[in-house]
Amino acid sequence: MLTQLARVTVSVPGSADAGGLITASRDPESIRGAKVLVTGASTGIGEQMAYHYARLGAQIVITARRESVLKEVAERCLELGAQKALYVPGDMGTMADPESVVKFAVQALGGLDYLVLNHIGPSPYEMWNRDIEHVRWLMQVNFFSYLQMTTSALPHLEDSGGAIIVVSSLLGKMCNPFVAPYSATKFSLNGFFGTLQHELAMQRKNVSITICVLGLIDTENAMEKIKDYSSLHHIASTASDAALHIISAGATRQKESFFPFYVYFITLFRDWFAFFRDLTIQNSYHYEP
Repeated sequence: MLTQLARVTVSVPGSADAGGLITASRDPESIRGAKVLVTGASTGIGEQMAYHYARLGAQIVITARRESVLKEVAERCLELGAQKALYVPGDMGTMADPESVVKFAVQALGGLDYLVLNHIGPSPYEMWNRDIEHVRWLMQVNFFSYLQMTTSALPHLEDSGGAIIVVSSLLGKMCNPFVAPYSATKFSLNGFFGTLQHELAMQRKNVSITICVLGLIDTENAMEKIKDYSSLHHIASTASDAALHIISAGATRQKESFFPFYVYFITLFRDWFAFFRDLTIQNSYHYEP
């Protein structure tokens, strides 16, 4: 169940250094004062997004399961220039917490401009072990909770003309070994939110959805998983750079964005030479049956 809010003291600095980070169609100043909810913000890309939003002077609510780590991240956000930095622990594997987290954020911030859906549940990096119950649980964390939060947030995002940012993966565009449950959740995200983009546009709703398709990122979790199976560590991009790209894509209301750049070309050519694609994928892993 959702635990009691732990609030960090509000600090409003004279200015926050945007550093020219967002240079597309919307001014970086559009982030200053924006009301942002970031999920999965205790580590990795989510943590880095919280820091970048803070530097841009946003009002932030962050959530993840570990309260002690969230408190540290929120305090760092205040140091970096966030107008507000609040945190609320939540377990996205439950039915109640996704909606409760959104309700808390709306009440604490007085509305919502950005819903950033980034959290994922742990999943083994291995050949599928036929554990269907794990797949069910992972779908709740990685997919159904995204839908629950979107349902709860949409009325407030319609009021603000806000945005939903969905952090997806190349593994939701192209199949790879060892990640069947995870890949299934990411394919689901791409399908659902891609469809919702059409429906919101057809209903003339002023809410944008940005689907961010990420390649390999140097988070501790990702690097640990692939170390015994792949030698692709050298192509991993930093979590900080990925986070900045995600924020920029959402602020400029892109429908779909790719990071790093090579991910776009992989998705573009993935079906042209299917035999060589599959051969390349399978030969890029170290595996003996």
